[in-house]
Formats: sequence, structure tokens, C-alpha cells
Amino acid sequence: MATQEPPAPIVRPESLVDIARGLYVIPDHGVPLVPNIGIVEGDVAVLVVDTGMGPRNGAKVLKVVEEIAKGRQIYLTSTHFHPEHSFGSAIFKPVSKLIMNDAQILDIKNKGSGYLDFFQSFGQSVAAELEDVTFPDIDIRYSGSYTLDLGGRIVTFNETGQAHTLGDQIIRVPDVGAVFCGDLVEESQFSIFPWFPPDDADVSGLKWLRVIEGMLKAGDTVVIPGHGRVSDKGLLEEVHLYLTFLKDEVWTRKKAGLEEAQVISEVEALARAAHPSWVGTEWIEKGVQCLCHEFDRSAT
Repeated sequence: MATQEPPAPIVRPESLVDIARGLYVIPDHGVPLVPNIGIVEGDVAVLVVDTGMGPRNGAKVLKVVEEIAKGRQIYLTSTHFHPEHSFGSAIFKPVSKLIMNDAQILDIKNKGSGYLDFFQSFGQSVAAELEDVTFPDIDIRYSGSYTLDLGGRIVTFNETGQAHTLGDQIIRVPDVGAVFCGDLVEESQFSIFPWFPPDDADVSGLKWLRVIEGMLKAGDTVVIPGHGRVSDKGLLEEVHLYLTFLKDEVWTRKKAGLEEAQVISEVEALARAAHPSWVGTEWIEKGVQCLCHEFDRSAT
């Protein structure tokens, strides 16, 4: 994935912003491998969404959360299992309750150690943040959907099924129309396709499209992406357009009998031309490879 050592993936809790009543985000500031981190307040409890990469980042986030909570119960969840989103969870364990969907629990069990090794290979700046990572037990696990009452505020959790990962979940704060999307949605970035067969080939472009279509129907107005700026419904529409473009361009060429290498070359050129300012260009090829696989499987 990485051809040169990325910058240190350090969360900056001091940049916390209030985006709605009792709803905060620690923004990623465009730093690779740093997620947007959410904090949701209720009268009796506070929910944290994602942790940053590793115990040191997790500890920084927890310090800010405890200042906001002021003794209220703390809950923690992660949008999916990838290291920058969930590998700081253990630091929260003594003082919070962890909530996770069943599929994400399986992702961590089956792939957590592998992704830890994989990300440690990105360079010292990343490996340093992954020292002493452990995978804590989960306090509240659910299948399908779950509702959490923070006191005067309801938060809903919904498994999406296979999309960006097997265990993606969407977290909504209905009273302010907000949704935490994780890496199902990125802002000004090509969609991240973790297509690394045979180690990980669980991403599905086709199912991902259906998930975004469902999100569009839900009517959320405050869209918090996994990476990039907090946005509105227009970002969901943009991601849907890109995924649709990717699927249509790949499948049209596959139906015409083009070899995968040619499909990658042509579609990547089109994607770069359509979105010259977007980052993460390395993920275009991965998306094309995934959709080539899904085309081949549909034809058998």
C-alpha cells in the first residue's frame, strides 16, 4: 500500500469541534491513517466513535472524553475494525463499555493480528503508534441493529453487511440528523477498497453501492466521513456517483472482453481526470480489481 513512509498518524484532540448540539468531532486534518473521531453527549452517558491508531492516540482521545463526560458513563464503538479506527480501544476498557456488532468482532478475530503486522510494515512513524496494541473483550455485542439511550438522546447502530469490510456499522444521532459513516464514505478521496487477496478480499463494490443507496434514503443531513471534512447529503451522492461510475466503466470493459490490466489503465485514467484534486489514487486500481472479480463471479 505505502511506497514511502507516511507522516505520523497522530490524533489532535485539541482541535475538537462542536458540529451540532452535544456532538463533537476531532477532525483528521487530512493526515493519512488518522480518522475523524466522534463524541456524542447525552444526559447520563457519552459515546465515542473510533479511537485513532493505537494506545497513545486512544489515551489522548480518552482524556478529552473524560473532560466532556464529567463522570457520566462512557461508551465506545468503532465504525469498522481497521487499525486507525479501532486499535486504540483497549485503553478505554477500564473506564468504558465497548459496543460492537458481531461481524466486526469476527473481523478482529480473523484479521486483527494480520492487519497489525501489515500496518507496522508502513514505517517507523506508524509502527510506533501500534506498540502494545491489544484487542479487548466486548461488553455489548449485537446483530443487525442496536439502540443506545444516552439519556435524553438516542443513538442507533446498524450493521451494513459486507461493503468496505464485513463488519461495517453506521452510527446515527437522529435528533440532529447526523451519521458516522466510517470508511464507507470519504470526502475528496477515492473510495478505499482493501482488496488484498488472498489475505483479504471481503470488500464488495456491488454491496457497497447498495449500502450507500440505503443511506441516501435515510435522509441524514450531517455526514461524518471516515476521512475528510464533515459534510452533508451531497457527499453521499458524490460517493454514490463515483462507485456507480467505477462499476459501470469496469463492467462495460469486461463485457467487451478487455483484459484486467487494460481495464485498470483505462478506468484509472478516467477517474483521475474526473477528480484531479482527490487523494488516495492508489485505491482506484484496487477498486477496479475488486469489481473485475465481482464481474467474473457473476458471469459463472
